[in-house]
Amino acid sequence: MRRRWGLAFGLAAALGASVAFVAPSGAAPSGPDALRVDLDDILADERLNGSHAGVVVRDPATDEVLYSRQATDRATPASNAKLLTSAAALEALGPDYRFRTDVVTAGRQRGPVLLGDLYLRGTGDPTLLAADYERLAEQVAASGVRVVQGRLLADDTWFDDVPLGTGWAWDDEPYYYAAPVSALTVAPNTDFDAGTALVRVSPTVEGSRAEVRLEPATGVVQIDNRTTTSAADGEPDVTVQRDHGGSRVVVTGSVPAGSQPFEDFTSVPDASAYAADVFARALAAHGVTIKGTGEGTAPADARALAWRQSMPLRELLVPFLKLSNNGHAEVLVKAMGREARGEGSWSAGLEVLTEKLSGLGVNPDVLRVVDGSGLSTMDQVTPEQLALLLDNARERPWFRSWYDALPVAGVADRMVGGTLRNRMGGTAAQNNVHAKTGSLTGVTSLSGYVTAANGRELVFSVVFNDFLGGSPRDLEDAIAIRLAEYDGADDRPSGRVHVPKSRTHVDDPGTPIDESALECSWVKVC
Repeated sequence: MRRRWGLAFGLAAALGASVAFVAPSGAAPSGPDALRVDLDDILADERLNGSHAGVVVRDPATDEVLYSRQATDRATPASNAKLLTSAAALEALGPDYRFRTDVVTAGRQRGPVLLGDLYLRGTGDPTLLAADYERLAEQVAASGVRVVQGRLLADDTWFDDVPLGTGWAWDDEPYYYAAPVSALTVAPNTDFDAGTALVRVSPTVEGSRAEVRLEPATGVVQIDNRTTTSAADGEPDVTVQRDHGGSRVVVTGSVPAGSQPFEDFTSVPDASAYAADVFARALAAHGVTIKGTGEGTAPADARALAWRQSMPLRELLVPFLKLSNNGHAEVLVKAMGREARGEGSWSAGLEVLTEKLSGLGVNPDVLRVVDGSGLSTMDQVTPEQLALLLDNARERPWFRSWYDALPVAGVADRMVGGTLRNRMGGTAAQNNVHAKTGSLTGVTSLSGYVTAANGRELVFSVVFNDFLGGSPRDLEDAIAIRLAEYDGADDRPSGRVHVPKSRTHVDDPGTPIDESALECSWVKVC
């Protein structure tokens, strides 16, 4: 693979700022000079005063760097880290990689009786729904087993027993986006938010307690229902909060009489126990009795009674990248470690990730990556390295699947537009920019591809850190739109840089986070 650097890129990176070219006396800037004028104008926004604003724009066809500011300065990438993880996973595992889940036993079967334990053995599949466990139970019943004289044991030893990533905030633990990572888990929806359960709050009669149910039904969390049913003309006001380190989920607030159920998510404390519980209920529904559940490692000579394979990685990329699913990223890190090093841990997986990124022209010596999703504030990357990855990935055989899985600006279909579905609509960037978003408190990022007005495909990376107040993601959009309008040698300064107003969600003061400062995936509105 040709590793793209370019003399201009190296010079601009060394300077750590945009490359300034002086036009002849009396001449208006044109071409790249005009683009630099406008991008400098965007980045002069006072909201970026005192903050880090790293930006790189390059033309892969010529290796020319059209713009560079703070290119080599490290910053927290937030979910732009998923670009690193997904590309490395495609290299290490391949686009056809599938997760497998087995139901096995070493016990002898005498008629309908299984003399021994039943094992549910997983390899990290984040796409397992309750319906999939129903189908596994149906296969077990079809084998003739009706009575298991032993227990159902969850075998999650494909991965280590560390459920949460390095540097994750303790107060994120109850939320769906920080769910525990395990070789066995359950997703409550087709977004595949594994390790979470859906909390559904339904109104009853005004003045009475509302009804709270979990989907799928499970006993691994206990609901403390403190809700009421309010007057029919009101608005729902419900808070769902799992105790830190515990299994109690406290549901407070009210829902109006006659309204649709209110839904929110909670993470579970033990994803493997959750999977075993859901599967045990499915077995009972299919007439298979067991003597309880627990944990255990399946014997090497165990035979399979049922099994399931996930969709291939190239398909999983869509919900993973479009909806910025943190759990998918972390599972892929551990899967890389298990497949390449025989150890399903973050440390082993990140070794593989680093090795594969190096093969993609990324210099791991200038990065720090401690998880796969970017949820950790300890992650540090540079716009330069993100741009190099985007550039070099274009030569890989899996590139089209990766490119198509990135969010597309201004496209309403959530499995196309993803986290960009409400951004840059009605501009030259709509249905043009394919890019990965990212956000944490004080962090916003956008890196990807855009086709300029002259037909050239450009790669860009924008990483803002340490800003105060509201997120300046509209400045990211303005940069992407200006790139979509870029006309090469014929380009002229716009004279007025358009900073778009995206349709954003509003902060709910009843929650401990500021939703308006985060991308839509954090609060399930995209």
